[in-house]
Amino acid sequence: MVDQRDVLAREVDEELRREQLLKLWEKYGIFVIAAFALIVIGVGGYKYLEHRAAVAAEAAGARFVAASRDAAQKKTAEAQKTLEDIAANGPPGYATLARLRLAAADQAAGKTAEAAAAYETISTQRGIDLLLSDYARLQAAMLRLDTAGWTDMQNRLIDLVAEENAWRFSARELLGLAAHKAGKAEEARREFQRLLSDRNTPPGIAERARIMMAVLTEADLARAAPATPAPQPAAAPTDEKAKVKPADKKPK
Repeated sequence: MVDQRDVLAREVDEELRREQLLKLWEKYGIFVIAAFALIVIGVGGYKYLEHRAAVAAEAAGARFVAASRDAAQKKTAEAQKTLEDIAANGPPGYATLARLRLAAADQAAGKTAEAAAAYETISTQRGIDLLLSDYARLQAAMLRLDTAGWTDMQNRLIDLVAEENAWRFSARELLGLAAHKAGKAEEARREFQRLLSDRNTPPGIAERARIMMAVLTEADLARAAPATPAPQPAAAPTDEKAKVKPADKKPK
């Protein structure tokens, strides 16, 4: 008898739950369907945009390679036109690469001011890869080396010489050159010695650092050497007897 009552109670409970669920469905079912539809549409839209981005990136990559090939073959006009179009209309990554290539082309053509300004613009753009942004900052600082003051160069390179920065070795070399140009011998020596003390410094940069250390040492030795007095000309004889008399003429 007890078992029959338990079975009956469970059946009543299940019936009540079904009725409650039915009422909830009648009240909120439309919202559940709408939410499900939005999820499906959202996922589908995301996948579609992702596909379009991949296709656009692939096309931009192929055009970027073609532009690089044209530049190598001295087809400057064709390469520049393609790069300008990628920079204006391409995906963000390839657009940044195209702008960097255009700035490098200006640099190679001797348009230093235009190239420096282009690199500076790239370095301040939002959303670009930090590695490319720092590279643009480094190139801009290098092009400003002959005209920028010591403080300006420090401000440009202070973040790039940090230990975790990928461009730290080139930035330290450039900072050392800027210090040498400004007459800051101790600062220059510190940066070049820092490069020589780091076993990860690339060989080419390390070799140039050794050359600059030798230049600084020679300058120190030249300043420390005593001044050698200039030789004085010999005084002319004043004794009348020391004067050479002309030879006597022989009688004919």
